Amino acid sequence: MSAEDRFSMSAEKYLAKHNILIYFEDSIAQLLEHREENPKLNSIKFLSEYFNALRDGNHTMFREYSFVHVTSHNRASFVRLFWKCYRQIGKKGDLLSVNEYHSLLTLLCPDFPFEIVQKTARIILLDDAMDCLISFSDFIYAFQIQFYYEEFIEKVHDQYQSLIQTQRSPRDPVVVPSGTDDTSIHQNSHHPADGVDAMQYFRAVFPLCDRSNYSTPPANSLKEILFNVPRVSFYGFLMAMAKSESINDHIGRLPTKSELLEGADSELTTPTIRLKARLGQTPSPSPETAPVSQNHAQNVYSTKSSHTVTSRPPSAARAKTLVGKGNRAPVVKKKESSDESSDSDTDSSDDTI
Repeated sequence: MSAEDRFSMSAEKYLAKHNILIYFEDSIAQLLEHREENPKLNSIKFLSEYFNALRDGNHTMFREYSFVHVTSHNRASFVRLFWKCYRQIGKKGDLLSVNEYHSLLTLLCPDFPFEIVQKTARIILLDDAMDCLISFSDFIYAFQIQFYYEEFIEKVHDQYQSLIQTQRSPRDPVVVPSGTDDTSIHQNSHHPADGVDAMQYFRAVFPLCDRSNYSTPPANSLKEILFNVPRVSFYGFLMAMAKSESINDHIGRLPTKSELLEGADSELTTPTIRLKARLGQTPSPSPETAPVSQNHAQNVYSTKSSHTVTSRPPSAARAKTLVGKGNRAPVVKKKESSDESSDSDTDSSDDTI
């Protein structure tokens, strides 16, 4: 959205367009839920981390499907989260089944519906062969289209079925010639397996673009797809959307297919570094309770990264806590009795630090 459009909108339209009220309500609900478990919770810090995670797109991990699905920002963020967590599967070249991809999704969203994974597989396989294996790169782009544009896909499917019905039973009377050659040409031109006329389909789909109540792909991207073919099937149209770089850029979460599996996972390790600094600044953290609070199925703090729980910062905090409790005292006593034992204890203490 341009600055001119943003400032020309009323406050109500701006709040509705960006789903601000949804996030306000969810943040307060999460705050009250966590305050029941920890009455000493810092509300300002909690809300700050909530909206930082929302801004960075790290707020959908371990959340319920109703929240992941409620806004376009949540959907796009969840697609990127899936890519960041499982991109190693693509690097290894593993092929997974539909059930296996659904299992991976439920690790991030426990109640994620299987139906969406089935619809994603049909875009790739163009049929109901659910037992076939799918590569990660094919799945992630088809999943992005199916999940992000779900309402739009339902609308264009209805338009497609309407055109198919028109071909099967046209409203205008058609005189079929008696010649066998002409008859065969007439039948082939209306065979459902051939799809529908691409230009007719575009004219039916175009009014659905730029709707405010659900996400739609750019009209120019649909022109690129439908203006280059005479006829198109429904799943062929969805597969072309999944392969479209302009649509992928419009969503703005996944890199291009050539860069999908390249580079290091720096984004996964960056939140861990921030967590380490935060633990180092916390006065006298409890070495036993700190990891538990991170392992809890939280909706805000756990969204920073799924790998921060098992990383090194808790052990580092535990080491600093032990040192702060007075591990150097025995070293001083032993120094009076024996220089050799003092040197060895000092070395071991340095190793602990």
